[in-house]
Amino acid sequence: MAGGVAVWAAPAMSVLAMQDTLHTQPIVMPESFEADTKLMQEDWYLKNYAVIDTKADAVPDVAVSDEVIIERLQAMPTIIEMPFNSVVKKYIEAYTGKHRQLVENMLGLSLYYMPIFEEALDRHGLPWELKYLPIVESALNPAAVSRAGATGLWQFMPATATGEGLEINSLIDQRRDPYASSEAAACYLKKLYGIYNDWSLAIAAYNCGPGNVNKAIRRAGDPEKKDFWSVYPYLPRETQGYFPAFVAVNYAMTYYAEHRISPALARKPIAVDSVHVSRRVHFQQISDVMNIPMDELRVLNPQYRADFIPGDIKPYPLVLPSLQAYAYVVNEDSIVNHNADLYARREVVEPAVAGSVSGRNGEYVEELIVKWHTVKRGETLAKIAKKYGVSQSSIRKANKIGKKVKRGQKLKINTYQRRFIETPDTTAVATEPPVADAPMPDTPAAVDIDADTDTVATDTVAAVSDENRAVAEAMKSAEDKAKAKAEQAQKEKTSKQQAKKEKNAEKKKAKTTTHAVKKGENLFKIAKKYGVTVDDIKKANSIKGDNIKQGQKLKIPKK
Repeated sequence: MAGGVAVWAAPAMSVLAMQDTLHTQPIVMPESFEADTKLMQEDWYLKNYAVIDTKADAVPDVAVSDEVIIERLQAMPTIIEMPFNSVVKKYIEAYTGKHRQLVENMLGLSLYYMPIFEEALDRHGLPWELKYLPIVESALNPAAVSRAGATGLWQFMPATATGEGLEINSLIDQRRDPYASSEAAACYLKKLYGIYNDWSLAIAAYNCGPGNVNKAIRRAGDPEKKDFWSVYPYLPRETQGYFPAFVAVNYAMTYYAEHRISPALARKPIAVDSVHVSRRVHFQQISDVMNIPMDELRVLNPQYRADFIPGDIKPYPLVLPSLQAYAYVVNEDSIVNHNADLYARREVVEPAVAGSVSGRNGEYVEELIVKWHTVKRGETLAKIAKKYGVSQSSIRKANKIGKKVKRGQKLKINTYQRRFIETPDTTAVATEPPVADAPMPDTPAAVDIDADTDTVATDTVAAVSDENRAVAEAMKSAEDKAKAKAEQAQKEKTSKQQAKKEKNAEKKKAKTTTHAVKKGENLFKIAKKYGVTVDDIKKANSIKGDNIKQGQKLKIPKK
């Protein structure tokens, strides 16, 4: 864990006592050992690009003597020394025994991640054996978060990450970016080696921080003879097992075959490329237009926390399969404009008045909308719940099922939509001010003085009531006429719009040319030839996929 903080250190002891401790003190396993190996096999990359033997954990390990392990460690072509003792042996037994399936998964994931690590280490002139450090740190999970808050493949704490130039905010977390975090880790490890001039201490400092290593060196009492094993008793307990685990991982990833751990083979190669995105785009837009699974986009671009790239703020990289990278560049306009209203960023927002919408009185109600979903291959209940924005428990309750779903199973999804219900204004007559030109009724002063007082009051009230009623009826009639006029205007407008659409459709239909597909042509070549987009050709011909046949006639819309 880069930049970790110590919470415990062993009391001072002699070198002899330390030797006994190496044999008797229980070791602390790294958090990466807690990875759920069965859940890891649901990883999109492992399922699509690596062949994993799910029965590997059933094959027993082979007993190996200490002499053989020592010989194998010494035979490894490494700059960093790989010593052997009882602590290292316990970690080797853990990786090749109880956690052998973890090693198999690591072999599968390493097909993608190791070239990234090797490139960063090579760029800074660091030993390649450091590429196995992320296995100890995160079990090669870019989204891993430790109990202390360290995140990503290299398990950076926020302060250390920002100190190495990584960006962390609500939208971006470059600790999860394999490329950016590997560059930062290489720089940080190089600095630590410059401090200690010893890789075992530099690796220990990567885990618990230079402050704790310096404290252990002081307590050991001999700063001239310093390495990991000389300060071992004075390090935090977790760090005491960190370097031994690193040695054990190097051993297990090198000699897995000798321990009957099935090698993970590449089912098909994955070649990736990156493009710089300077516009705001959501993964769902890319997925819909380019037919790339959302899981694939997330695996290749784990640094984007909210599934969209804020390219409108500054350019950001988007990693895609190599064949799709060029397609993105060609179709970027179509991608960004696809369902743009759903993902647009509001710039100016006027506050609403409580209990109203655009001056209307009423209230919001939650309206139940039932949807049906057919479970696809590789989908879990969690993925389905996330897709529809509901909880897993609501899906289980609606379908009376457990936590597992099967491919082809139909699920009832209860979703809710917020709708505004308008209520009529019943106080319009009472609260409307008098019309300026309306004739006012006679006041009591204008009534014959010989008339009975009670009669005068009654007649006056009746006159006022009749007059108000007449005013109200006149206002209602005017409102009804205005409403009818507005409805008629809307109908005429709608009719004109429809006529315009039909006219444009006819024009568009007329402005097309026909192209017969030749051998070796694809949609991208044809689109480029006519100066249109692939999306334009698909729409004009009602094509869903990218496959076309030789001799097929395509309508090409004119620009």
